[in-house]
Amino acid sequence: MHPIHRSRRVAGTLAALAGSLLALAAAAPAALAVATPTRSGPAPARPAPTQHLVAGGMPGWQITLIALAAAAVAAAAALLIYRARAARRHAAVPTV
Repeated sequence: MHPIHRSRRVAGTLAALAGSLLALAAAAPAALAVATPTRSGPAPARPAPTQHLVAGGMPGWQITLIALAAAAVAAAAALLIYRARAARRHAAVPTV
């Protein structure tokens, strides 16, 4: 492997790690935030119980359709990558 390719790969890996660390640092304050109630008097009365209705969501056929589309895109990308790699390979020249 050429030294430039190795250093480029190392630089790319370091950039990816730095980016993920930056994203983690940006999201950490929101993820670790806790609301602490302040009590200045007697305990509040319990609210009346409520019923929660689940409405909406995604139907199963839409989930299936999304999964099939993602699989088709992944297969097409894999095929394109395979063909690009095959085109770059050099045929071995036999020595006589």
